[in-house]
Amino acid sequence: MMRGFDSYASIVFFLIGIAFVWESRKISESSYGSNVGPDIFPMGLGAILVLLSIRLFYEAMKAPKGDSDGKTTPDYKRFLMIAGAAALYAYYLEDIGYVIGTFLFLLFCFQTIQRGKLVTSLVVSASFSYGVYYLFVQILEGTLPGFPSWLQ
Repeated sequence: MMRGFDSYASIVFFLIGIAFVWESRKISESSYGSNVGPDIFPMGLGAILVLLSIRLFYEAMKAPKGDSDGKTTPDYKRFLMIAGAAALYAYYLEDIGYVIGTFLFLLFCFQTIQRGKLVTSLVVSASFSYGVYYLFVQILEGTLPGFPSWLQ
């Protein structure tokens, strides 16, 4: 028996993930100047979405019957703040570069979700943004927006 919004959402996300994987196979396998093809990230994101939706479905089925999604009210303020930050992140990514943009975005999101623990948020944001940049650009020889020209 289906239980609430999470169950239905997990099915929708599962189907979206399958569509991402399926459609990413139609993208050419390599691009000029990069050993990592443009099909890698959509396929990876689709696979992650499929796995997370399976986990969400399992958790929704495992939840006690008394747990209802309707008892808690959504936090629209935080959602809108993070959605706005994501839009700004996407808009300014080319101008400020991946490392700085991702660092600022993650730091803002961590502090929006849970105030405090600023040092932990700074360390995780910096480590993740630089780590992914280094992995993708140096090891996989892909391309991401680098540092802005005024910092070089």
